[in-house]
Amino acid sequence: MSFDRTIDWPPAAPTAPLAVLVSGGLDSAVLLAEALRVYPVVHPIYVRTGLFWEEVERRWLDRFLEAIHRPNLAKLTVLDQPTKDVYGRHWSVTGLAAPAADAPNDADFLPGRNVLLFAKPLIWCHLNEVPDLATGPLASNPFPDATPEFYDDFAAVVSRGLAGSVRIVRPYAHLHKDDVIRRGREFPLHLTFTCIRPAGEAPCGVCIKCGERQRGFRAAGVPDPTPYASKPCSA
Repeated sequence: MSFDRTIDWPPAAPTAPLAVLVSGGLDSAVLLAEALRVYPVVHPIYVRTGLFWEEVERRWLDRFLEAIHRPNLAKLTVLDQPTKDVYGRHWSVTGLAAPAADAPNDADFLPGRNVLLFAKPLIWCHLNEVPDLATGPLASNPFPDATPEFYDDFAAVVSRGLAGSVRIVRPYAHLHKDDVIRRGREFPLHLTFTCIRPAGEAPCGVCIKCGERQRGFRAAGVPDPTPYASKPCSA
């Protein structure tokens, strides 16, 4: 059974806790904030993999979590899953030659990214009796490890290995970036961070992720509050 259906998201009166895989980006931030409205306890989980932008990303995520804090928001869980020994001198590790804003939609593909991102969080959910792990892939995601089959099969394999039952839920799987921005416009989106080569504390404004963000705000008809280091692209 696939758990991409979003018609009832967020659910009316859930009784179990929820874990949310967060990065500090727009999609996972809005997902987390919406979950806080209805779930009795929400556990944000950040997977630290050693990529170029993570130190800055984490600082922005901490600011967002502080801004949306509610009593049902659990302390951020940080899980380590280093990738440098696998990725070597890849641009995601070094920050060199990262895809620009006008690069093809799949230019920022990181091989096996979701295998690494979901393995430990699913085990954590099992050990902490949290049945569902929510994540925010969108309909425009082109990657092979972001399909309904991947998520369901991966969760099923981990569940068998644990002799338990954990699920990956994708409430935004039918949405696009502008849809997420419109539904989350009341949240502090200026505290979200979507960039792969930050300039100091600021998103660069010219990488592929900044370009996606800018186009999303334009399509949503919502002013972009992001403090880019360089002038945003016009594409």
